Amino acid sequence: MNTLPTIRLRAIEPEDLDLLYQIENDSSLWDVGTTNVPYSRYTLHDYIATSADDIYADRQVRLVIDNEAGETVGMVDLVRFDPQHQRAEAGIVVLKSCRRQGYATAALSELRAYALRVLHLHQLYAVVKSDNEEAFHVFQNAGFTEQTVLKEWLFDGRKYNDAHLLQSFL
Repeated sequence: MNTLPTIRLRAIEPEDLDLLYQIENDSSLWDVGTTNVPYSRYTLHDYIATSADDIYADRQVRLVIDNEAGETVGMVDLVRFDPQHQRAEAGIVVLKSCRRQGYATAALSELRAYALRVLHLHQLYAVVKSDNEEAFHVFQNAGFTEQTVLKEWLFDGRKYNDAHLLQSFL
């Protein structure tokens, strides 16, 4: 059995501005999330500066993924936080140069533990575009199970695409 790499999730720092700018402005990621416009450095700097890092205040939390050597390999976040129902949507981006090394599965597993232990959430969910098999398997490997297919759920600018709804009960 393969062991997952050691990672650490940490709060976003001002020094992460370039990473955040790179991820948020990567148009190849726009059709797998809800963002479809570029963000300026100023806007992202303001986000980092004004974020309370409190899921109850911000209704989201974004964490940086560092590997064992302290190198940043990606970001993971919880969005659409619903305190009444104790759930949030999970998302992840691993830098292209760091993919297929187990970082995504390790980060999502750590995020699940954080969501249970610190945030006391009942469940996490993810919406994954149907043709994104790699992401689908990463979420499954991290303990998420498919619940349904959402027909024509995501629009990529050309056509509507189906998506998988996956859940993880904590």
